[in-house]
Amino acid sequence: MSEENNAAPPPPKAPPAPAAGEISQDQRQYAMFTHLSALAGVLIPIPCANILGPLIMWQIKKNDMPFVDDQGKEAVNFQITVAIAVLVCVVLMFVLIGMLLLPIVGIAALVFTIIAGVKANNGEAYRYPMTIRLIK
Repeated sequence: MSEENNAAPPPPKAPPAPAAGEISQDQRQYAMFTHLSALAGVLIPIPCANILGPLIMWQIKKNDMPFVDDQGKEAVNFQITVAIAVLVCVVLMFVLIGMLLLPIVGIAALVFTIIAGVKANNGEAYRYPMTIRLIK
């Protein structure tokens, strides 16, 4: 018998570590969940739940994952901007224009949040348009 038949197969190679510029799958996934956690405001009847979801996700992973830190700040800033826009719409309901603007703000927030989640999952740093950046 030859030695080739008795030799054990070589161990499987470990997947390559991400390069310095690449973003790991875990970071991309947590960043996506950070953006999409704002949709908890639709499901949970707590005031400012749209801010609490991204804020909690960001606070949990900001020290471990730099991409989540960046996208978490962006998500929280956008949700604060949305909350301010909703408050302005509520005040403007007294002159009836708020009734037109409130659904537009809601739809825009939903669309931009979903776009941000998809971009974050692809490893792209997303910047929301028309955002007041209070957290830097």
